[in-house]
Amino acid sequence: MIITNTETVPNRQITEVLGIARGSTVRARHVGRDIFATLKNIVGGEIEEYTKLQAESREQAIHRMIDDAQKLGADAIVNVRLTTSVIVQGASELLAYGTAVKLS
Repeated sequence: MIITNTETVPNRQITEVLGIARGSTVRARHVGRDIFATLKNIVGGEIEEYTKLQAESREQAIHRMIDDAQKLGADAIVNVRLTTSVIVQGASELLAYGTAVKLS
């Protein structure tokens, strides 16, 4: 599966647009991570626990988007975007989406 944030795939022609492919995950903060994050917030620097949580969420959402595109029969996903939103205090959604296409 080719994944790109551009509207086209170099040296390939889009022959069919299959629709939107999407994948999301909702993650809540973990009490143990919050304790370390609070301490880190006092001394400053990167909050590695949240960086790891965000990276895991991003990968899961992208894999779910790929699964969705494969169900549509896509060869590629173009114009891929990632977005986040707060669901409730302490929990956020990460959404990956793009256009599933067939290539020649």
